[in-house]
Amino acid sequence: MQKGLRLLFGFTDPVSRRVYAAWGFGLLGIKYLGDLLLSLSASEPLGPIVYLNPILSQRLDSLGSYPEWLPWVMFVWALPFAWIGVSMTTRRAMDAGLPAGVGLLFFFPVINYFVMLGLCLARTSDHARPSLRRLQSVGFNFKVALLSTAAASAFGLVAALVAVFGIQDYGSALFVAVPFIMGVISGTLLNRRGPQSVMQTLGVSVVSVTVAGGLLLLFALEGVMCLAMAAVIAYPLAMIGALLGRALTGSSNPNAQTFGMVLFWPLLAFLPWERSEPYPLRSVTSSIEVDAPPERVWPNVIGFSDLPPPSEWLMKSGVACPLRAHIEGEGVGAIRYCEFTTGPFVEPISAWEPPYRLAFDVSAQPPSMHEWSPYEVVHAPHLVGTMQSERGEFRLTRLPGNRTLLEGTTWYRLKMSPGPYWAFYADRVVHVIHGRVLEHVKNLSLTEPAQTSTSL
Repeated sequence: MQKGLRLLFGFTDPVSRRVYAAWGFGLLGIKYLGDLLLSLSASEPLGPIVYLNPILSQRLDSLGSYPEWLPWVMFVWALPFAWIGVSMTTRRAMDAGLPAGVGLLFFFPVINYFVMLGLCLARTSDHARPSLRRLQSVGFNFKVALLSTAAASAFGLVAALVAVFGIQDYGSALFVAVPFIMGVISGTLLNRRGPQSVMQTLGVSVVSVTVAGGLLLLFALEGVMCLAMAAVIAYPLAMIGALLGRALTGSSNPNAQTFGMVLFWPLLAFLPWERSEPYPLRSVTSSIEVDAPPERVWPNVIGFSDLPPPSEWLMKSGVACPLRAHIEGEGVGAIRYCEFTTGPFVEPISAWEPPYRLAFDVSAQPPSMHEWSPYEVVHAPHLVGTMQSERGEFRLTRLPGNRTLLEGTTWYRLKMSPGPYWAFYADRVVHVIHGRVLEHVKNLSLTEPAQTSTSL
């Protein structure tokens, strides 16, 4: 019994291809049996073929109606299998003479199936034996490193779930405090029984953040782009926290201090990280000059035909991209529909001053992006409502030489903190969207006869 637990949850026992395959398929069956029993609370049980589908949303859809608690219990049930999977995959890769980092591919849906199948077939490498013996000889340090990583990653994952689905706030407590405390946890646990090098301490903090992000990706709670943007601030903060944790090991009771910081984290969500108005209304204005009079440009502002495929890398990364626009009615009270790749913006007209000014409110908007993910649906609340457009405006100014200065302005509220960091990306996105629309309106005004795209 103890030997089996050490093989599954341990750190140093080598894993041959026969052991890896036997335990892998056996644990797959045990996990499916548990999920099947849980799915009995739904209207349809979980079928074995559907179970192998890496798209979480489709697995849940196959259950029909189910209680709200079911996905969360399935998530908790999956955690120990995730630990066993990455631990045994790492040791199997080393046994086959491959880099230990191959084990991290376990977190990538679809890819992990091919990796695990390949490791079931790969022979044990003679060159792997010395590396495994060295691993066993320093087993304590390796064990402590993995435990430190696991503890910090678990905290980060739970804190993210509490912040997003509990407190429902993408604030500085999530993006600043959480990675910092993850670093403190990993740095303290790694160094508590003996000082480790600065590079080892920093490395464990980086791996902890990576594993937590991998789990969010694995369970379709986040996508690649948003994780990459968050990583820019998460990695440095985690490393700073790890150095603090390393320094804390010289205090009288470092474990108590770390535990106190973990308990203190929920209070950080209520600290005044932002100004008195937490999510101020922002505005972005872009402009272009058109070699045509305002009377010719105006009809292409209130409605325009299909835009060409995007060439900007940002628009190809999943960010909502404008496609076309049309208007129903005329004057104040008319409804303009601007179609994006994620759905339509519904824009009631609030100012109609042809051919110089068109203003509108935003009564409905689609998700801000399609996340890069192996899953069809990513359960990230920030995709809807976090970047909230409130109104927009086009201004046309007559210039000498029968030309027009065309300006587009968007007012939006960004419900994420720290505001200046996320606004850097958000403003860039709005400018690129403006640029596509303004350039298209310019081209239409130069190549097509003036006409109004109005639907009555």
